[in-house]
Amino acid sequence: MGALNVATTWVGTTALGPGRRSVVWVQGCPFHCAGCMSPDWIPDVPARSVEPAELAAELLADPAVDGLTFSGGEPTHQAAGLAEVIRAARRTRDTTLVCFTGYRLERLRHRPPAPGVAELLDEVDVLIDGLYVAAQDDGRGLRGSGNQRVHHLSGRLADCGYDFEGRSRSTEIVVDGHEALLIGVPPPALLTVFDTAVEQVRQSHIGGDHER
Repeated sequence: MGALNVATTWVGTTALGPGRRSVVWVQGCPFHCAGCMSPDWIPDVPARSVEPAELAAELLADPAVDGLTFSGGEPTHQAAGLAEVIRAARRTRDTTLVCFTGYRLERLRHRPPAPGVAELLDEVDVLIDGLYVAAQDDGRGLRGSGNQRVHHLSGRLADCGYDFEGRSRSTEIVVDGHEALLIGVPPPALLTVFDTAVEQVRQSHIGGDHER
């Protein structure tokens, strides 16, 4: 199994699905949706290379984590590696899986864009599919926009009490040195404020570097 090309990860959040979850965002996406909240992760360029077993162990470092979320980037373009990540995680702990994709489920099943898509879908509990459309972002649920669909592929999370489509959104902002990470599906206004604040921080650090 080859290494995954990972943009970043986060261990332990309540902003991207039910329970306490760890998240992996893969690098590379073919869609270039206008208004994407993660434009730095669209280019298909080398980021962090990590083996599936190593990544699974990293994501389960918090013993309270009971679920994983795969996002990006486009997870299905690295489907084989991500399928091995969730299989390795489940050999250690009973772990649910939420996965985002810009493809429709029908396309994934009948014309998969990469090897391992069927194997990944076999492991997914909830799939959120479809392109992000900024004009249809209603600020509700774990979907980015109203055209996206929530598929309960396994039924494991169907009765968990988590409203994937209508709940109020929650987000977490993590600051690490000069970098900030927004975790969750933000309301549109928050994303604008976040992007502005991050740019101001970057410019202030650039100015400080010049002064030194």
